[in-house]
Amino acid sequence: MTNEEFRKHAHHLVDWMADYLNNVSEYPVKAQVAPGEVKSHLPQTPPTRQEPFEAIFDDFERIIMPGITHWQHPSFHAYFPANSSPPSVLAEMLTATLGVQAMIWNTSPAAAELEEQLMEWFKKMMDLPSHWAGSIQNGASDATLNAILTAREKKHNFTTNQTGLTQANLRVYCSEQAHSSIDKAMAIAGLGKNNLIKIPVDEAFALQAEVLEETIAQDVAQGWQPLMVVAAIGTTGTTAIDPLKKIAQLAKKYNLWLHVDAALAGTALLLPEMRWIADGLHAADSFVFNPHKWMFTNFDASVYFVKDKNALLNTFAEHPEYLKTKEDNQVTNFRDWGIPLGRRFRALKLWFVIRSFGVKGLQQKIREHLKLTKQFENWLTAQPHFKLMAPTVLNTVCFRYRNDTLPQPEVNKLNEELLERLNATGKVYLTHTKLNNWFTLRVVIGQTNVNQTHIDILIHQLTKASEQLTIAQQ
Repeated sequence: MTNEEFRKHAHHLVDWMADYLNNVSEYPVKAQVAPGEVKSHLPQTPPTRQEPFEAIFDDFERIIMPGITHWQHPSFHAYFPANSSPPSVLAEMLTATLGVQAMIWNTSPAAAELEEQLMEWFKKMMDLPSHWAGSIQNGASDATLNAILTAREKKHNFTTNQTGLTQANLRVYCSEQAHSSIDKAMAIAGLGKNNLIKIPVDEAFALQAEVLEETIAQDVAQGWQPLMVVAAIGTTGTTAIDPLKKIAQLAKKYNLWLHVDAALAGTALLLPEMRWIADGLHAADSFVFNPHKWMFTNFDASVYFVKDKNALLNTFAEHPEYLKTKEDNQVTNFRDWGIPLGRRFRALKLWFVIRSFGVKGLQQKIREHLKLTKQFENWLTAQPHFKLMAPTVLNTVCFRYRNDTLPQPEVNKLNEELLERLNATGKVYLTHTKLNNWFTLRVVIGQTNVNQTHIDILIHQLTKASEQLTIAQQ
């Protein structure tokens, strides 16, 4: 492709992108294709000769687009937001064009220094401890693994990376509602999934600190070495808030690394009135939140802070001759702040987003999402056929269809059917969780451009589907 051809096709794509963002609500939210349908339209062998861009893009529209679930649709209420915004998209275009490999300062000084300054911005924007050191990771899963590896190394005086684990008697604690990435990190770090001890939760689905202390004390008495506790500011299933202040006190008492996972909910710390959810955060050893969830920034961009920067560097730093530069003692080489050597220039899109919205603009969006969530919750609680299943703390509402005359397994089947009916409409997209063995529907209100109209659509579809379900039982 020549530069002039690139210019021509790029203009076409930008027009298509702008139209897509303007009209995304006209698509079915969830892809309406059967398993294998997209693949059936793809050739069995790759082309031997070059193909015109026009033909490639035609196939993109004909084959790929029908199989896309539209995460930027304002009626996307499933899983968690994976937000985007026009400033973020434009920054991603520049990032792709520059093709920066931001592994060390020398490979792109602007990438390193912009990332450093953005971490200072986040501390001011969210009232985080000023002495923390931060970097951008690709996701909270990576950040949690980083925390476990750093805690493991610090516990063993930074010898394990060299000698390997000689005994697997380290234990990590989290709630029963904690994210599955902790299980995976335990496996990767060589600590073993069996040594991740999951603490029961209370009626609000938050970790019970009293049970945590009893469990730690029992482990110590039996010869285990408690290593870390992972506290959640906003669990994945319900956005429950673990009692961070109490957990921090236990972490100090038993000399545990305290990692705080606020992947979705961390964005709420932009609001001064929501900072109560982080009471005790100053005592944490590490903290992660994902702007790519609820801060209108394309995946991937996860902000990870640590209290002890030297422990992090002693865990991950490698100094091969081919990466040494004369500036190493004067600059930050972010390759030493995590697992990958290669790093994308993620700071650019965060810079574009923060400057384009401004802190007040970001706050306004988050407040609007919380307001819409409260309105939906209020509507739901007034309906006799629905039951709230968990406290609504932030922007996630957990509920189920109610039938008090049927046993739990049958009610669960009705809720599964309700979810299928809703998603089949293409008008809304929801997912589920299990709470106390109840099949529970989740509505997450956090897409960048969601407004009252989309909540009205959700209410209409829920009303219609639940009425159909009620009639079918009669």
